[in-house]
Amino acid sequence: MKPNESSYLLNRITADPRICHGKACIKGTRIMVSIILDYLAAGEANAEIIRQYPVLTEKDIRAAIAYAAWLAHEEEEHPLRLVNA
Repeated sequence: MKPNESSYLLNRITADPRICHGKACIKGTRIMVSIILDYLAAGEANAEIIRQYPVLTEKDIRAAIAYAAWLAHEEEEHPLRLVNA
């Protein structure tokens, strides 16, 4: 993904403390990015996600992935503390 495309996609994500407790959502919806990522992690096709959430577009799904990638890069600068079980 090109850097300017990533910025464009990230502009489709918003976090408002008054909506979904401030969790990252697709702009203009109450659909949390984490929901989209959960579906993708479970192997759901984009078409199925859009069928279940008709307001979403392919670009919204790509934006959710771009947001996850951005968070992974942030992890490099601010490592998570993992507890060994």
